[in-house]
Amino acid sequence: MEDVTREMPLQPGGAGAPTPRPGPWKRLGQGAIVIGVGVAAFVLLFGMRAEPAEVDPPRVIPTVSTVPARVTQGAITVRGGGTVRPSAEVTIAPQVGGRVVWASPALVSGGRFLEDEPLLRVDPADYENAVEAAEADVAQREVALLEAEENARLALDEWKRLAARENLDPTPPNALVTRQPQLDAAKAALRSAAARLEDTRLALQRTWIRAPFNGIVRDETVDLGQFVSVGQAIGHLYATDEVEIVVPMSDNEAALIERLWSARAGEPETRIPVDITSEYGGADYLWSGYVDRAEGDLDEQTRTVDVVVRVPAPFAPMEDEPRRPPLLIGSYATVDIEGTSFEQYAIVPASAVRDGDVVWTVRDDTLLAMTPVEPIQEVDDLAMVLGAIADGTPVIVSSLAFVTDGMTVLPVQILESAQPPEADVGTASPGETGTPEGVGS
Repeated sequence: MEDVTREMPLQPGGAGAPTPRPGPWKRLGQGAIVIGVGVAAFVLLFGMRAEPAEVDPPRVIPTVSTVPARVTQGAITVRGGGTVRPSAEVTIAPQVGGRVVWASPALVSGGRFLEDEPLLRVDPADYENAVEAAEADVAQREVALLEAEENARLALDEWKRLAARENLDPTPPNALVTRQPQLDAAKAALRSAAARLEDTRLALQRTWIRAPFNGIVRDETVDLGQFVSVGQAIGHLYATDEVEIVVPMSDNEAALIERLWSARAGEPETRIPVDITSEYGGADYLWSGYVDRAEGDLDEQTRTVDVVVRVPAPFAPMEDEPRRPPLLIGSYATVDIEGTSFEQYAIVPASAVRDGDVVWTVRDDTLLAMTPVEPIQEVDDLAMVLGAIADGTPVIVSSLAFVTDGMTVLPVQILESAQPPEADVGTASPGETGTPEGVGS
């Protein structure tokens, strides 16, 4: 019997039928359900979280660096500085013209001369001849004067004899009778000739060009055999007996020098003592000087007053310091002038003065105090101030981002070697003058 297998069609939903794929809208719905369940779970977990415990942050006390204040009394030091310049400088120029026949070997830049020492000489031949001619003219005028005097005497005698014979008035009627005008003319001619003789002798003397004072040659532009004319500049010479230092000062600094405006140039009784310091070869050297005067106008550009300090004998060596160099022209020098005396003032680091009139100090070992002060003067890294600051009071020199009066700080004193040098500002008794202790050492 033939086995015949027939293919029967599959019925929907029957065994072995494939699962139909869901549509797109159905998939979107399923995804939304999953997201919603996740969000609900997150909200539930977030709402059930434990609150963190509140903990106060640790209190930080700032550490500050301090330097003890130094309280003293007496005259303060007003410090300034300026460039050394000559007190006198002249242009070397001949008063007569001619060829240079002699020049001093020292007539070079840097050469030194004493007052009235010869620098050079112009050929004197023409001037010597002029002197001889003038002397001869004087001799002729003297003879002419003798003749005029004799003629006048004879004319007067003749008139007197005539007056006696004719019984006339013995007094001559006019000067022509006694030849007085001729006599006066002879005398005038002699004086004129004598004056010309003096001129020629003076011109002969001026063939020698001499130093007008003790000085040093700055430069020269003349050689032996060169022809020079009257008034021609052949060099420059500056004085060495004294030099000047022009120190510009603000009006506040100038006000600290009590007798500044009483100083008069050339009057020793009005001089104010000054100590001068200048560096040479890495070492500081000292000179003594005085305030000669203060210029009477305020500089329009810098708004400063120029105080003129003079230094005597700047090129002379010292017996106790033979290696000291001269105070060279053009070098920079620091001057310390005795200023006003105060019964009490404090010396603090200049960096400790805040906003111009406040110093941070430490009281009760840990509390910051904003102490108002009145600045007097600042010298290098130190400031002199008036205020309620006791000797040894810790003064804060470090910076703080936030500061309040009475805040707690941890002071740390700077080592002594790190403090500003005290030698720059000395202590003087009222009325005491001289160099502040340690300046220039």
